[in-house]
Amino acid sequence: MAEQDPGAPPPERPEQGASAGLRLLGAFAVALAFALAVYALLSVVAPSEGLIGFGFLAVLPAALSAFVAYVADPLARKNMGSYLMVPVWLVLAASILALVTLPEGIICVLMLAPIWLVAGLVGAGLTYYLRSRIPQGRQFVSVLALAPLLVMAAEPHLPRPEAEVTVARSIEIAAAPETVWPLLEGAGAIGPEEGIWTVTQSLIGVPRPQAARLEGQGIGALRRAEWQRGIRFDEVITEWEPLRRIGWAFRFGDHQGWEITDAHLMPDSAYMQIRRGGYSMAPLPGGGVRVSLETTYWMRTPVNGYAALWGEVLLGDLEANVLAILKARAETRAEVARG
Repeated sequence: MAEQDPGAPPPERPEQGASAGLRLLGAFAVALAFALAVYALLSVVAPSEGLIGFGFLAVLPAALSAFVAYVADPLARKNMGSYLMVPVWLVLAASILALVTLPEGIICVLMLAPIWLVAGLVGAGLTYYLRSRIPQGRQFVSVLALAPLLVMAAEPHLPRPEAEVTVARSIEIAAAPETVWPLLEGAGAIGPEEGIWTVTQSLIGVPRPQAARLEGQGIGALRRAEWQRGIRFDEVITEWEPLRRIGWAFRFGDHQGWEITDAHLMPDSAYMQIRRGGYSMAPLPGGGVRVSLETTYWMRTPVNGYAALWGEVLLGDLEANVLAILKARAETRAEVARG
């Protein structure tokens, strides 16, 4: 029989393993309940900005991961890998819970999960290194519970960085400018079969455009836009150069339908506003035109750089889909005209 290393911890008995498993599940349940309570509190107290603060984005997941990792290892026996798996499972459980209770918030969940994971890894990693140096477990747990709440209470009094970002896409169309320009003014009704597959609309489920109609001509005219799920908004023409450029300022007077897309991604909120957009058209040397579509938005968050990456993906997909519709229609018209 092999001799046991005198420096190794005694083997864990089956009943101890079962107790550890229950302790871990209990810690996960407490952490998820605490996160849900904080979410509900912020939704009431600070619905416009609380959920995009540093406290909710980083301090809360770090504290929750530290709490679960600490409670799951009362004898300080687990290795670093076990600690770092805690935020992975915690973020997965929180994402599933959010999608079940808030199915319209899929975009928020996708954007939030990577930040929560990184913050959770930091919290769990620090807890591993400090585990043997924590003299009073109750005090440590109290600090973990109070830290995110204190940070969230202080954040409204602190300035947040602002940024204005433009997302642009372009496409080459084998048609004359005179054929393409009327479509830039307004494409009319758009069928559900039109457009291309995109992650944003085909996979995530963001509504697709259904119609775009121009009322009037020149600066001051209105482009009336309609999307799926009853979303409607206006685009007030601010630039007008026939066969070259049409630009507009967005006007979101009616919020119907936007909460279905995502309750925390309103287009004119306190921390994100979609402001301007427009088409530009330039002739190509070999014939045809290059059409560009751009959208400019403003944001004020603790993670503007990270948010801009998502803006590039989400808005870029929407623009690419619209341009594909214009290309298909214009080239069909050009082919019909050629006989």
